[in-house]
Amino acid sequence: MDIDLARTWVQAIAAAVDKHKDHLTQLDSAIGDADHGTNMHRGFSAAVAALADLPPDTVGAVLVKTGTTLISSVGGASGPLYGSAFRAMGKVLEAPTADTEQFAAALAAGLHSVQQLGTAQAGDKTMIDAYAPALAAFRLTADSGSDFAAAALAAADAAEQGMRATTPMQARKGRASYLGARSIGHQDPGATSTALIFRALAETMASR
Repeated sequence: MDIDLARTWVQAIAAAVDKHKDHLTQLDSAIGDADHGTNMHRGFSAAVAALADLPPDTVGAVLVKTGTTLISSVGGASGPLYGSAFRAMGKVLEAPTADTEQFAAALAAGLHSVQQLGTAQAGDKTMIDAYAPALAAFRLTADSGSDFAAAALAAADAAEQGMRATTPMQARKGRASYLGARSIGHQDPGATSTALIFRALAETMASR
């Protein structure tokens, strides 16, 4: 990945969130505050605008700026969680390009940041349930000798599987946890937006 692809990835996320924002809000209305789609749309739209004024010199600079913008423009839990993930990823990538191994390390740093901030683990019905399997699939595919695009595609597929797997779970973190057993049967909106982020990465890398 280079600087232009990093910027294109953020633009692709913004486009995906714009397309699916009503669905994200619908999911969030069942088990949350009914604002996830609106918040994510505002945050990534602001990130695209912020990057338009930034002449980054590293891949990391693109992601750090994205994260900082998300934190400052998105309310609720989404801004800090997604923002910290992008900032943590960016801090690992200090060169104009990032290879598959370096990007895997960045994704791992992002996941660690989210887990530290939100104290969630796999199975809690959160964005972790899409992010953790995506990271595992990215690493496994990269370690097998496949290229960045193949690793990103595997990550996107795994994220979507993880997203769907949240439906029968009972939420143990966040606003949804207050519903107890009533959270069962609803797909987690955070896992859904995380899957959109990984699918945007796969599509960005496939179009190089």
